[in-house]
Amino acid sequence: MKRSKNIKRTLIPILVIAVGIILFQGFKKGDDFKIAKSLDIYYSLFRDVHTYYVDETDPEEMVENSINSMLDKLDPYTVYIPEKDMDDFTFMTTGQYGGIGALIRNNGEYPIVAQPYRGFPADKAGLKAGDRIIEIDGKPTKDFKLDEVSERLKGIPQTKLKLLIERPYSNERIEKELIREEIKIKSVPYYGLVSEGVGYIRVSKFTPDVSREVKDALRELKSKYMISSLVLDLRGNPGGLLIEAPKICNLFVEKGEDIVSTKGKIEKWNRTLKTTDAAYDTELPIVVLVSSGSASASEIVAGALQDLDRAVVLGKRTFGKGLVQTTIPLSYNAQLKITTAKYYVPSGRCVQALDYSNRNEDGSVGHIPDSLIQEYKTKNGRTVYGGGGIIPDVDAELEDVSPLTVNLITQNVIFDFATKFAVENPTIPSVDEFDIAEDVYNSFIQFALEDSFTYETQSEKELKKLEKIVKREKYYDQSKDEFEKLKEKLSNDKEKDLTTFKAEIVQFLRDEIVGRYYYEDGQIKTNLRDDIQLHKAIEILNDQERYKSILSSDFENKEQLGMKISMLEKHEAQYQEEDVETYFYEFMEN
Repeated sequence: MKRSKNIKRTLIPILVIAVGIILFQGFKKGDDFKIAKSLDIYYSLFRDVHTYYVDETDPEEMVENSINSMLDKLDPYTVYIPEKDMDDFTFMTTGQYGGIGALIRNNGEYPIVAQPYRGFPADKAGLKAGDRIIEIDGKPTKDFKLDEVSERLKGIPQTKLKLLIERPYSNERIEKELIREEIKIKSVPYYGLVSEGVGYIRVSKFTPDVSREVKDALRELKSKYMISSLVLDLRGNPGGLLIEAPKICNLFVEKGEDIVSTKGKIEKWNRTLKTTDAAYDTELPIVVLVSSGSASASEIVAGALQDLDRAVVLGKRTFGKGLVQTTIPLSYNAQLKITTAKYYVPSGRCVQALDYSNRNEDGSVGHIPDSLIQEYKTKNGRTVYGGGGIIPDVDAELEDVSPLTVNLITQNVIFDFATKFAVENPTIPSVDEFDIAEDVYNSFIQFALEDSFTYETQSEKELKKLEKIVKREKYYDQSKDEFEKLKEKLSNDKEKDLTTFKAEIVQFLRDEIVGRYYYEDGQIKTNLRDDIQLHKAIEILNDQERYKSILSSDFENKEQLGMKISMLEKHEAQYQEEDVETYFYEFMEN
């Protein structure tokens, strides 16, 4: 039986390759001949490696690795999805899957529940954030990888599974029986009133019916709170279904407006998506919040509303993912998600970052060379710039978080304290009333000091780099004393730093604790209290003269002005030195 399975595993990829070769055998011109020739070489190589290599090889793994290596040479969004990964892909595109409805992550030797979603099986069964999952259907999970845990928790709706969980700080081991359900996570996790007359809607992803969720939220905000303006929050939204972007824009823009065009190699797939229905509200003042994590469909909404002068965009330049992916079925229930076109918003700007070599660490748009910067015009004649991502009308930077706070988060110190707090405190005041009292923060300091977490400041990192350079250049011996003194001065003091950075630590601590009692929507609501970008958006909406001036053709933000001056400098060489000043004023006027 085992031998027949191995034969089958070997034959499947070989047959797939062989069929590919046969399909191309009749073509001997141009690319068709190159394809047939390359497939023939690949088949021969694959066969010989599998036959003669000294150790056993896994043919399915070899083919998958070779496919992934081939696609890695293209863009980051063209990927092969084997059958085993289809559940994750379905969740990303639809927000739906069969499972228990909880975020799971690693923390030590066992996976833990990071956040149960309200009303789903994990929540109904009484699972809490921080619970360690010791067994799944009798199978120990110690040192399991997250994808293994996820695979075991997911399944066909209405099927049962048993979990053995351990509740930290209570020494309880509890058996739970859950019934999987079809899990559909809301694309609008929170909406509400953030200031008198100012409504707020957070959109986390673009899944089917997200436009309906936004419309329902908008309708309730208008009827319940009589809002006179709106903040639409797309920060960190990675996008999703393209078709939903025009539908959201259509809530605020009249029928017949171009929202996004797609252009690619296959001409029949090129199309322009317009608003198709009567708008819900064309007068409501709107500020759209964006960040470097706002990508794809969220960039289309922000870019279209900006190009149509329908909303003020505030935040940081968006990610710069303007590529359309099409999913093509392959053999054996696999899929190919392949880039087939690029997005263009109404002004003609391509959202895609045109230069792949200058990305930031998170993959978002980095420095854009002057040669790739182009001017475009909005409907009212405002100047906007292309080259990658959507540049906000109002630039608003979030404050940097200290290395101490980052490590308290990434090393689960804040998370673990919140778990302990929730075990010891069955209830807390409402989201609006709850805050971190002095005695609670002092308890946290003691908890953190007893933890083995470590952190390193940027100055300490830079000093280490300098020390290596000095040693390499043979100057260290004569400056050793100075280095030791500097190390001592820069050495972090945990207890002192926990007091120094109290204000920012308290925000993260409060958000984590609130999530234990009031779920994701409670976390979002409490996080908005100290949201600098939101407060700036409210200021603009409460000053209608300023709001209108930003949407006028005379307005130009700092980043756009910097680009204009950069473009000026690029063209200076075309003019004699005595003409530069005259040209500068002509350029700025135009």
